[in-house]
Amino acid sequence: MNEETFKVRAYGFGELAQLYFPNITKKSAAEQLRNWIALNKNFKNKLLVNGHKPRQRVLTPIQVNLIIEEFGIP
Repeated sequence: MNEETFKVRAYGFGELAQLYFPNITKKSAAEQLRNWIALNKNFKNKLLVNGHKPRQRVLTPIQVNLIIEEFGIP
């Protein structure tokens, strides 16, 4: 996916994770994205400050924007 086709909007956590990891199951992709977030304490705190909760199912556009700023466009 590139900047022209990726739209910042509310995404299901698994939905966004599958964009980053298209070749694995939704559950595995979500776990991998959670691992990326957990390994980066400063970024995890930034998400928490912006309303993210552990096991949150839907990411707000602000949270999605933070994720793509940190990890790039999926």
